[in-house]
Amino acid sequence: MSVNKQRWWKEAIVYQVYPASFLDSGAGNKPGWGDIPGITSKLDYLKHLGVDVLWLSPIYKSPQADMGYDIADYKDIDPVYGSLEDVDNLISELKKRDMRLMMDLVVNHTSDQHAWFLDSRSSTQSSKRDWYIWKPAKYDKDGNRQPPNNWSMILGEENSAWTYDEKTDEYYLSLFTAEQPDLNWENPDVREAVHDVLRFWLDRGCSGFRMDVINHISKVQTFPDADVIAPDHKYQPGFKYYCNGPRLHEWLKNMRAEVLDKYDTITVGEMPFVRDENEILKIVREDEKELNMIFIFEQVDIDNEPGKYRMTLRDWDADEIRKIFSHWQRLMIDKDGWNSLFVENHDNPRSVSRYCNDSDEFRELSAKLLCLMMTTLAGTLYVYQGQELGMRNVPLEWSPEEYKDVESINYWKKMNNMYPGNKEKLDFAHYLLQRKARDHSRTPVQWSAEPHAGFCKADVTPWMRVNDDYKEVNAEAQRKQNDPDKLSVLQFWKRGLANRKEHKDVFVYGDFQVLDENDKKVFAYKRASEKEAFVLALNFSKDEVKWQVPEAAKVKKWVAGNYTAGQPDKPTSGTITLRPFEGVLGTSEV
Repeated sequence: MSVNKQRWWKEAIVYQVYPASFLDSGAGNKPGWGDIPGITSKLDYLKHLGVDVLWLSPIYKSPQADMGYDIADYKDIDPVYGSLEDVDNLISELKKRDMRLMMDLVVNHTSDQHAWFLDSRSSTQSSKRDWYIWKPAKYDKDGNRQPPNNWSMILGEENSAWTYDEKTDEYYLSLFTAEQPDLNWENPDVREAVHDVLRFWLDRGCSGFRMDVINHISKVQTFPDADVIAPDHKYQPGFKYYCNGPRLHEWLKNMRAEVLDKYDTITVGEMPFVRDENEILKIVREDEKELNMIFIFEQVDIDNEPGKYRMTLRDWDADEIRKIFSHWQRLMIDKDGWNSLFVENHDNPRSVSRYCNDSDEFRELSAKLLCLMMTTLAGTLYVYQGQELGMRNVPLEWSPEEYKDVESINYWKKMNNMYPGNKEKLDFAHYLLQRKARDHSRTPVQWSAEPHAGFCKADVTPWMRVNDDYKEVNAEAQRKQNDPDKLSVLQFWKRGLANRKEHKDVFVYGDFQVLDENDKKVFAYKRASEKEAFVLALNFSKDEVKWQVPEAAKVKKWVAGNYTAGQPDKPTSGTITLRPFEGVLGTSEV
């Protein structure tokens, strides 16, 4: 077992806010849209919960083609959210509470309305032409103009990743949408401009960055065709040639040396499509000096068809949870890396709906089961807004027209074009949206049972419909719950986060040992420091399970569980019964 050095960002509880959906204070210039003053007004709520770092999804000036991930000005705030002064006030109020701000850094691409791109597309002779990736057209045997290669767009796989520009008769690379042209990181002026953005926010009081698809910045410069893995599609996923490209590590080390190491920062990289352990360790090992950690995507790819698009669906077994988390726990401990812990964010459906059971019978138990797991694993813990309430996916009764996300809209359009009038295919497409769309994590936060869940004023229409269950599932009701035998999901999360901090030597820095590698339904493990140890047994199924407590568990007593506010009444050895989605936490011999 390696010994990780203690760092504040390893112990921090990071809470992600999706600003449009957090809280509309009425101070922004777009009614029904969340704003920065709304976030500031809830800092006491977050502090009470146990949050240390506030991570904001993009609030920069943007045309909002992709909810702010299309940035038109990195040094200004979009008026729908407020102003730079509002951000300064937010930072000031965070500091008063010994909390920090983490910004979302989106520098693989910009908006097509960014001044850099407007200049770049103005002429082939523009001084910023080479700030983006421009290529001439190819022509087929019939003389028809074609994109430079067969890469598909990430948020609309039926489309080419290349967008044609009539004025200059060339294509620009736009991996996500046509409105998001990719920056050319091969140009040193681009890299310096990015460093300047980092300094701007760090000097303003920001403490670090979540780096959006940062592993896309280096592309194979021959831009070859992608392998055909979806024969029914004209365009194919090209991530083999734009994920973890040949100069990624060079550029991350340079960013660290030139900017990040001059400040006390937290950094986490979003790096989809990467499974190579050595590549990941090159980024997160402390001695490599690149990033503090990355988001491992294996758990959020669990229901994807292997090697295919995100908008696919497959059945999976509960023991895959154990295999995924235990693998990354041991790897980072053994190899001096560092994990990020997350099961929910703005790009994924709600975790309680995805990994457990979000029915009225099991939603609360499922949310608490996930809390037990997330608060007791090693790594920096990320909590997404509403996760602490057990918010769930919107119901299947919602029409696809209710979905707002560009990926959902493109997918539904594609399926209708491919299968017009085919009820079976379209019903499945609707079902898939209800299971996997990014929209589920973007419905407004449910603060109370008031109209629109207290997200905005009653006479204002929220930008996205509030989930129908808000009268039963909301922060106010959960905060006020007063049942000696049962904690609300919010109360359970507060207790879990406090317990994690109290026993950080075990849960943040301690060793990890899987206790049962054969059970298909129970994820059981032991966490230990030199002074104390704990055992977890988590039933990820809707079945009652008889579980044999392994000898290695050495349970002294069960101290917490998700079925009761008090101590679970279970034997510490022999066979115990775990009810559907039941989790228990026990103290153990070291």
